[in-house]
Amino acid sequence: MGVLKDNIDAYNAAKKEKVPQEILTTMAQCTEELKGSGIESRALRAGDTMPDFELHNQHGESRRLSDYLAESTVVLNVYRGGWCPYCNMEMKALHDVLPQIEARGARLIGLTPETPDKAMSTAERNEIEIDILSDAGNRVAEQMGLVFELPQALRPIYEKIGIDIPAYNGDDSFKLPVPATYIIGQDGVIVYDFVNADYTLRLEPAEIVSMLTAN
Repeated sequence: MGVLKDNIDAYNAAKKEKVPQEILTTMAQCTEELKGSGIESRALRAGDTMPDFELHNQHGESRRLSDYLAESTVVLNVYRGGWCPYCNMEMKALHDVLPQIEARGARLIGLTPETPDKAMSTAERNEIEIDILSDAGNRVAEQMGLVFELPQALRPIYEKIGIDIPAYNGDDSFKLPVPATYIIGQDGVIVYDFVNADYTLRLEPAEIVSMLTAN
């Protein structure tokens, strides 16, 4: 158990009370289909080398992974977007352990398909001062093996609750990354990974701190 899991469990309980059962069933079925697609097994995992990439952060500044790694270990948090309540809960929890991550000589970076202005809003809303890199078109997440397309069955549901994926991402696609957390050593090799096609399950930030302490 952990703080983030407790918050997610409380949110899920409230959602179960408010959201019609048929919608919950559709969401669960789509998650099971994504897990069954084998996407988790195709994603980069511990022992793999993270490809170098260059993206703009929420301030419009160009950032390269190899430059971060020249200075420290990197904790890379790949999230779907600021529209996702689970991503926001995770970001808030990461905010709370950021001093511990940095004290262990690592740097936390976010990566998302949402546009830089949306990423800026996400950072400000969660009061977290980290670089959030805008992965336009999910090109980098594709290299990580994390990208899927939001199923047709979910699109009207998202639209009804005001989630416009193309608007957030600045394109006309419904592509999203599976949420993931990677700890990347300075040699570019992934030393720890958390990849789960069930977007409601996230890595407890305390586990990140624990892994950084062990390594």
